[in-house]
Amino acid sequence: MRTRGTNHACEAGMPIARLIFVTVDPKETQEAQRIWKEDCAPLMIKQDGCLSEELLEGVDNKAEFVSYSEWADNDAIKRYEASDAHATIERESSRIKVTDPPVVKRFVVAG
Repeated sequence: MRTRGTNHACEAGMPIARLIFVTVDPKETQEAQRIWKEDCAPLMIKQDGCLSEELLEGVDNKAEFVSYSEWADNDAIKRYEASDAHATIERESSRIKVTDPPVVKRFVVAG
């Protein structure tokens, strides 16, 4: 599922991809998807500079997920990470049992 922002123009340069890698308790996969779809994605996509947001599910392991979001720039990510919206998303997603703490990484298109 992909969620796209409507009024967020990409500033100079390429967007930044922010990925969160997480493996949940296999009994929690449906709840993890529900929380992302109903609580997290709608809030994140409203953030200034968030261009898109989607949740990827593992093909080989259905309990592995990647939250994939594209941002206009690093400053937009920093503003989001300092926002009340980010705190709310962390609180909502903390209800899910995970096997290891989530890992957050940022990427840009190479070249």
